[in-house]
Amino acid sequence: MGAGTASREDEEAKKMEAGGDTVGQKLDAGALFVLQSKGSWLHCGYHLTTSIVAPPLLSLPFAFAGLGWSAGIICLVIGAVVSFYSYNLISRVLEHHARHDRRQLRFRDMATDILGPGWGRYYIGPIQFAVCFGAVVASTLLAGQSMKAIYLIANPGGTIKLYVFVVIFGIFMMILAQLPSFHSLRHVNLISLMLCLAYSFCAVAGCIYLGTSDRAPRKDYSIAGDTKDRVFGVFNALAVIATTFGNGIIPEIQATVAAPVTGKMFKGLCLCYAVVVTTFFSVAISGYWAFGNLAQGTLLSNFMVGGKAIIPQWLLLITELFTLLQLSAVAVVYLQPTNEVLESLFSDPKQEQYAPRNVAPRLVFRTAAVAFATTVASMVPFFGDMNALIGAFGFLPLDFAVPALFYNLTFKPSKKGVVFWLNTTIAVVFSALAVIASVAAVRQIALDARTYKLFANV
Repeated sequence: MGAGTASREDEEAKKMEAGGDTVGQKLDAGALFVLQSKGSWLHCGYHLTTSIVAPPLLSLPFAFAGLGWSAGIICLVIGAVVSFYSYNLISRVLEHHARHDRRQLRFRDMATDILGPGWGRYYIGPIQFAVCFGAVVASTLLAGQSMKAIYLIANPGGTIKLYVFVVIFGIFMMILAQLPSFHSLRHVNLISLMLCLAYSFCAVAGCIYLGTSDRAPRKDYSIAGDTKDRVFGVFNALAVIATTFGNGIIPEIQATVAAPVTGKMFKGLCLCYAVVVTTFFSVAISGYWAFGNLAQGTLLSNFMVGGKAIIPQWLLLITELFTLLQLSAVAVVYLQPTNEVLESLFSDPKQEQYAPRNVAPRLVFRTAAVAFATTVASMVPFFGDMNALIGAFGFLPLDFAVPALFYNLTFKPSKKGVVFWLNTTIAVVFSALAVIASVAAVRQIALDARTYKLFANV
């Protein structure tokens, strides 16, 4: 009896390590090769931190400019609490299905199993793919801007265009994209965790330096614009905050954890949110304190005026460098859902991962995906607007509304209890915010369209 139980547990552990059972079907190459279940809770924490604590946090002072002090801090606290709660809801649903031999490795697997195949194929899957690939585009663009800033610091008045730096970073990403699996990024993401702390502290130091110097900009904490602009600005700011807390790949990250999975995601989230609280609040508060309603789409833009640094050059240089380095990790993390889809379409799960039959299409199609993202980033270099639209369209429903729905449908809490109505309220409120914020983001893009120019040198 004991020997039989041990044997069965060994077989289940081997199955989990290979990727687990996805909704009762045989593993495709995407799940088998990209989503290998070999990691610890620490590795999970590294992946989570890279996917959440990323350079979009430098947009938080801009969000505060649309909300003001009180509303900005309240929204930031709500974003932290609700996102942590929502990610734990997803994790608990995943653990529940894993205990019943239905381990789900992808967001669309969850939707298929809980809501039906149509939801996974036509709603969750496409939205997640669009959000994650949009994050790759945005990361590539922001990296190009960081490279250009470094170039201008070293060579004031330089004439090399932004798209050149975007292409250079894209070429580097083509190499980094060849890392075979999500689990293989664990050491990259540990370095990423240290980098996000480093550039956040540098940004805070820059804000303190500038805010206390004679060169400090005039501090105005009023919300600019007429009533209509203020209303839309609020929803645009909410979309930015949602993007900052956004993840969209919780199931894929939990898929990298070796069996048994119970409790590991919670530990990883605790590690991640320790970094979240440290970086988000310090950057948001110091940035808005230093620049008020003049805070730009990314805080680093406020540190340069007319192409010249207004904080010590060495401080701006290392801040830009740390940001640039972490962006490579962020981009490759959000490339994983694309890699998983490409592997499932073009690789053969019956052959070895490193067999020529699988290596060749991996090299070709991952390179092509990065090339396409680089082209889009070069053509449409407007990070702030893209950031808001991605948050409104994708991160708000995926990370706030859908987890509550999944939990209620899976565990069926009593309608007389607090949990059911808390989850229902979160799902309804954030679904409504997603619609309104999407409208606000599209409106902002329309207003800025007059300044849009393909391959603009912004």
